Order: sequence, then C-alpha cells, then structure tokens
Amino acid sequence: MSKFLSRRRAILGIFSMSAAVCAVLAGGSMISSVSAADPIKIGELNSYGRFAAFTQPYRNGWQLAVDEINAAGGVNGRMLEVISRDDGAKPGDAVRVAEELVSREKVDVLFGTFLSNVGLAVSDYAAQNKALFLAAEPLSDAITMAKGNRYTFRMRPNTYMQTKMLVEQAKTLGVKRWAIVAPNYAYGQSAAENFKRLIKEAIPDAEIVAEQYPALGKIDAGATVSALAQAKPDGVFNVLFGGDLAKFVREGNVRGLFEKRTVLSLLTGEPEWLSLLKDEAPKGWIVTGYPVNQVEGDGHKMFADAYKAKFNDTPRLGSLLGYVMIQSIKAAVEKAGGTDTEKMVDALKGLEFDTPIGMMTMRGDDHQATMGAWIGKIDVKDGKGVMTDWAYADGKDYMFSAEEVMKTRPQ
Repeated sequence: MSKFLSRRRAILGIFSMSAAVCAVLAGGSMISSVSAADPIKIGELNSYGRFAAFTQPYRNGWQLAVDEINAAGGVNGRMLEVISRDDGAKPGDAVRVAEELVSREKVDVLFGTFLSNVGLAVSDYAAQNKALFLAAEPLSDAITMAKGNRYTFRMRPNTYMQTKMLVEQAKTLGVKRWAIVAPNYAYGQSAAENFKRLIKEAIPDAEIVAEQYPALGKIDAGATVSALAQAKPDGVFNVLFGGDLAKFVREGNVRGLFEKRTVLSLLTGEPEWLSLLKDEAPKGWIVTGYPVNQVEGDGHKMFADAYKAKFNDTPRLGSLLGYVMIQSIKAAVEKAGGTDTEKMVDALKGLEFDTPIGMMTMRGDDHQATMGAWIGKIDVKDGKGVMTDWAYADGKDYMFSAEEVMKTRPQ
C-alpha cells in the first residue's frame, strides 16, 4: 500500500475522531499543547484575476490538501494556515505581495505564481531576502538554472523537460522544416530556444523556417497564421495557451494551417486549455497535458474522488499541482523538524515525497522536482477535445544533466 493511500485512510479513519476523544487517549495535556501551537503560516500568491481557468482549480487543489492535513492533526501537531493573495500577473505587484506576506504576515514559506516573468521576480526577491519560495506554474528554465538561487525551488517540469518529451515523439516522423509560435515573454522564449536546440540534436538537418512571437494576450491570429503558412513548414511547434491558443486554433483551422502538418504543442492537452477549444480542438496534435479521467492508480483515484466530493467538479492539472505543492511543503517541514528557513531549504534538497501520481524527488543540484507530464494526441469525442494514445513521461528522465546544471546555474 502506498504512503498516499495509507495517509488518506488515516484521514478518513483515525483522525476523524473528535478532539475530545483524542485528548482522552493522549492524557489531555499533550493535545491541549498541540492545539495551542502556532500555525505554520504559508504565503500563497497567484494570478487569480488574470488566469482563472488554471488558478481557480489550483486553489481548490491546495485547499483540499490543507483541509486533509489539518483534519489529520496538522504537521508535527501544527495546523497549516494559507494566506493567499493575487499577484496581479505583474512582476512588480508580485514582489510587493511577497514582501507583504513575509514582512507583515510573517509567513514561513512562499509558494505559487503563474507567469514565468512573475516567478522570476519573486525568485529574485526570495534570494535577496532569504525567504523560501516554491514556484508552482512558472516554466522558464531560468528559475532553476541561469537565475537559480538557494531559496527557490520549482515543482512543474520546465520548458526544457516538456519540449524534450515532445521532440522525442517527433524524432521518428522525419519532419525537418519547422515553424515556431510562442508568446513573447520568458516562458515562450525559453521554450522556443529549447526547441531549436533539441530538434537539431534529434534531427541534425532540421531547420527553422519561420518564427512568430505575439505579445501575451494580444495575438493577431490572422496575421500570425498567415506568416506561418507562407513559410510552408512541415511541422509547427506551438507554445500558446489560454485565449491566444483558442484564437490561433480557430484561425488555423479556417485557413488549413494544420492540414497534413505535424504540430507539437506544449500544455494544449491540459483540461484548462483543451476545454476552451471544445469541438474545435485540433485532431492529431502531439501535446503535453493531463488526461484526468483516464489516469489509473489508487492514489490518483482517491485524490480525484475527494476533489469531486468537495468541489462537485473534475480536477484539472492545476488542481493536482496545488495539491502536490502542499504535500511537498508538509514533507519539507517534517524532514526539517520545523519551519526554520535554512533547515527547510536543506530539507528540500533531495526531498522525496508521495503524491497522487507516485513518489517525486526535489533534485538537490538544481532545485527542480521530478514531476512529469502526460504525452499524447488530441482527438474530439462528444464535441469535446480529449487526449488519446497517451503515456506518462517521468520527469527524472528529461532533466538537465548534472554537468549542464553545474555549468549554467550560479554556484
């Protein structure tokens, strides 16, 4: 039986007893001292107003984990208290929020953020102020590589890892003429640079024949699709998401951009973005995502069932991510024996923790978790986009080499 299953059953069983019964069993004095212990204060910031499709399920995920842990007695007898703020999807606003959480609210750890430029700003704040920060969604490699620091860790697989997963699929297809479309900020730029590097490593005579970098949230889909089509690529590497993705797909479908072309697409298989496309979801795209209703395993089923029971909704990838973030913080506090920042930082290096999708490790040399992604193809069923022919790609198999980490990351 996995640790995740054991923990969930404990929550549903032993720790469902009332506090009064627990006090009797413990002799009274110990329980009263635990209940009086200061909570573990966790500062959370994310772009709730700007990217609700991802961040609201994400909030639900971390709230579910907090409720379960507190119902089971907390961490080392201390309850978890999350103080959540909107970061405005702007680096300057996010830094001010982080400062408020650390200085005024006295949180023990920060976690969250969505956009890579926002995550990088909070990471820099964390380094300057020796505040522990766990980045949730930002995918730019720089967060844990070129601009990595002692106090910043990242959960989701970065752009290098996810791009490498997709390129691995394309290697056998013989596609050599590629076009790139990506949002013009840290995440998109990072993904594009990784694709250029990895496609040449996989297919030495591959070439990039067109590149389009629309401003985030401001894509001129007609002009973008037209520019790509004029280059007559055999394949397209797409990094768009959200509303930009929906507009690009709609215009591309109308103009036939995707016909008889291979498309590799980061994130498009995630329920948050796939649901926006509805029956316009582009069949045959090779994507990273999360086929939530198809993922097997008792641990994932228990997570999904608990989520549905609490929120009357199906989990999204953000839901899973939020849940796993809290689980990693819990494991770090337990290993550190408390919430001292330096001890928690040391505890996170090499930390192993259980999740609904199996054991993960926070790698010590670059502070990158081994969380993976699901790779598959898009199809349309019952008027909705779905992932098919998918497989889970374990993040540990796609990470930067130790030599490249040593070369790139500040020591």
